[in-house]
Amino acid sequence: MDLFNESSRDVNILPYDGIVLYHGVVLGQQKEIALFDTLLKTVPWKSDEVMLFGKRIITKRKVAWYGDQDYRYTYSNMEKRAIPWSKELLVIKNLVEHETKERFNSCLLNLYHDGGEGMGWHSDDEKELGEVNTIASVSLGAARKFSFKHKKTKDTTSLMLERGSLLEMKGSTQRHWLHALPKTKKILNPRINLTFRTIISERSRTK
Repeated sequence: MDLFNESSRDVNILPYDGIVLYHGVVLGQQKEIALFDTLLKTVPWKSDEVMLFGKRIITKRKVAWYGDQDYRYTYSNMEKRAIPWSKELLVIKNLVEHETKERFNSCLLNLYHDGGEGMGWHSDDEKELGEVNTIASVSLGAARKFSFKHKKTKDTTSLMLERGSLLEMKGSTQRHWLHALPKTKKILNPRINLTFRTIISERSRTK
């Protein structure tokens, strides 16, 4: 099922086993363009590294990891340490927290240079995020299709993430659903994706 219209805004787009809310565009055009250009130039982008079948793979997609503290975050068997927020990221963080009524202490940024770069099926279910978590995703730059697939039933649903838009994944979504950013030859422009998260301390996880 594809969801590309106004009716999907602020309504759970998942049929069961999770909550995904599409808040639509939350950044005005001029502000979105300015933030995109600033982040593109000032973020210390680095190619992502993942371990696949025992081999270290360097991706074309680039990433950066920010947080309140130098949080450690491990995914695909690779560990990252957060760097301090920039003023531009704090502006977006405050907006996201206002829209979602949630609080976040970290953010993983992804830079996709064009539609030839994407993300395969996965869940953000790392132990640092806890069993039930909320992830808020802001899209800057090129609009891209975003898809979900249930881990057991294989049901799928997709929507278009507009530039300047906000998507919120919460509840048991990561436990039951995979998500992906499909590759496409139709998109020639870059996209920056900011995924705001809450890292749970080691002490909290062991209580």
